[in-house]
Amino acid sequence: MTWKTLDDMDLEGKRVLVRVDINVPVEKGKVTDATRIEKIAPTVRDILSRGGRVLLVAHFGRPKGKVVLDMSLRVTIPALENVLARHVTFVETFDGAEAATNDVVLLENIRFHPGEEANDPAFAAELAELAQIYCNDAFSAAHRAHASTEGLAHLMPSCAGRQMEAELRALEAALSKPKRPVGAVVGGAKVSTKIELLENLVEKLDVLIIGGGMANTFLAAQGAQLGKSLREPDFEQTAREILDKAARTGCRVILPVDGKVARSFGAGVPYDVVTMGADTVLDEDQMVLDAGPQSIAAITQAFDGLETLIWNGPLGAFEIAPFDEATMATARHAAALTQAGKLITVAGGGDTVAALHMAGAADDFTYISTAGGAFLEWMEGKTLPGVAALEAST
Repeated sequence: MTWKTLDDMDLEGKRVLVRVDINVPVEKGKVTDATRIEKIAPTVRDILSRGGRVLLVAHFGRPKGKVVLDMSLRVTIPALENVLARHVTFVETFDGAEAATNDVVLLENIRFHPGEEANDPAFAAELAELAQIYCNDAFSAAHRAHASTEGLAHLMPSCAGRQMEAELRALEAALSKPKRPVGAVVGGAKVSTKIELLENLVEKLDVLIIGGGMANTFLAAQGAQLGKSLREPDFEQTAREILDKAARTGCRVILPVDGKVARSFGAGVPYDVVTMGADTVLDEDQMVLDAGPQSIAAITQAFDGLETLIWNGPLGAFEIAPFDEATMATARHAAALTQAGKLITVAGGGDTVAALHMAGAADDFTYISTAGGAFLEWMEGKTLPGVAALEAST
């Protein structure tokens, strides 16, 4: 990687414009989950400890270039001050940011300005006047070519923040230069949302494990009749093409060999374990809601033979027992291998993170990405504008 980090920058006496993602959940005027704020603390503290001052630039919601009072970042100030254990000055305008002399300053929602999402060069130049160094610590916004995520890196000395650095190093280790054999779990509901991801992964992986509703589409493509199971008939040909490509590239694809089948979806409903394959025929009112015990055994055995594992998406309807078993059991096995030093595990995506926390496995994974869209686009092999700009600025 060719981008710079904070270690490469002289911060003494400098104001550092730090692009962060503190787009946190808020209810009744209070932040309900400060995780994203906690993630930026190492960068802020590092800059301050080395004599720099911090100007935080962030978005909140989708105001579409207009001032929307309900989307003001002012609401985050108490949570920021609590996490950082210091006063944070909030300013609404560029003039206010320029005049502020405090160590930590938060600028109002950058998306209130139409020039932000348009990546207007003139707007980026205005932003650049506010500081001497640009630090991007918002990997989750790196797939957007906006003024504060891409434009600024071309105008001033630039580097990655600590969170961005950790994310990029983890993804580099997982996919760009992984310890092999490398495998991935790709689950979730729909093939249609992950076509590019699958097409990219089968060129780079040794093992691809497909689960969740996605697996139903692949099984149906092979001839299985799956009743009212979630699947996408329009993408069965796509599934066949992905399987063909995997065969050509030497990527072994693991699909469920059995599944938990029920006639209704709910906690504790009766179910049967059914063998899954091209010859499977379910009743019209039956649906597959989770992978079965033989599938779990095949997946955990595959994990045992890997050096690196990437995870995106659950293997079943993990929110409700008893259809959470495949996701929970395999996640815990991967976590145990990681703790034993036998496996590098990198996971990302909203449902994935939620499932890993439910399994009690998240803390034992090597790296958990909280960046949804950016994580997926990286896995799809796409160039992320925010990352490319940092590389170009070196």
